[in-house]
Amino acid sequence: MRNPLPRVAAIHDLSGYGRCSLTVVIPILSTMGFEVCPLPTAVLSTHTAIEGFQLLDLTPQLPGFIQHWRDLGLKFDAVYSGFLGSASQAAMVSEFIDTFSGPDCLVVVDPVMADFGQLYASMPPEMVGEMRQLSAKAHVITPNITEAALMLERPVPESLTEAEVKGWLLALAELGPTMPVITSLPLVSRPNQSSVAAYNKEDGRFWLAGRPYVPTQYHGTGDMFSSVLTGSLLQGDSLPVALDRSAQFVATAIRTTFGYSGLSHHEILLERSLPSLKTPPESSGYDLLP
Repeated sequence: MRNPLPRVAAIHDLSGYGRCSLTVVIPILSTMGFEVCPLPTAVLSTHTAIEGFQLLDLTPQLPGFIQHWRDLGLKFDAVYSGFLGSASQAAMVSEFIDTFSGPDCLVVVDPVMADFGQLYASMPPEMVGEMRQLSAKAHVITPNITEAALMLERPVPESLTEAEVKGWLLALAELGPTMPVITSLPLVSRPNQSSVAAYNKEDGRFWLAGRPYVPTQYHGTGDMFSSVLTGSLLQGDSLPVALDRSAQFVATAIRTTFGYSGLSHHEILLERSLPSLKTPPESSGYDLLP
């Protein structure tokens, strides 16, 4: 009997505190109607933005986990990877994609490794090249502006014009993915907006979405964005609608949290926003970049 729920292989870390990675991926995709099969790349006490975090690298265990899934004959409607526990895991994820992704399987790579102009504390410099190669296997990649700059060997820009954004997206597409997406864009034309942009090789169109900027910063929003984008595309939404739904969900979670006092930047109220994922997409606020 065919599995009644579409199945997603989620290759991410598990952080005990701080809503990010698998503690974000699983509830979002489950709420959107998917069975999530987590393949943990590492277990952390907290995410890496919190000083003193403890990390257990699961690289030695991954081959056995993957072989067991292979023996079971598991099939997936999507493979979605994020934070890796070591640079050598990129080759394992690449092989996983080759083994488990059929012709109708969506492959999403979120090259989680950097933000605010620098690599995360746990990331070795060679991770950049590994993520670049892994992105060649993906249909969709979702780097933030720092990760995109590292992958393209460019300086992290203070601002970009819309024409420059199109150039960045085309350069990312040359790495292999069909639909590159860049988040956290510092757009000259929209200084008071949190912007994301995407390009679709199949029709040659560029898309832009965003929401008014809220003067705060919460960790885990990138994982939220990529998870909703993955679920939305699996539900059959077009790229611009998926882009807009993802931006809307992140904005909802941020605004829901921002109204409370005393919460840290590690405590975005994801759970309060999950019900919005069950409502039909609203009138989309995306734009076509000429």
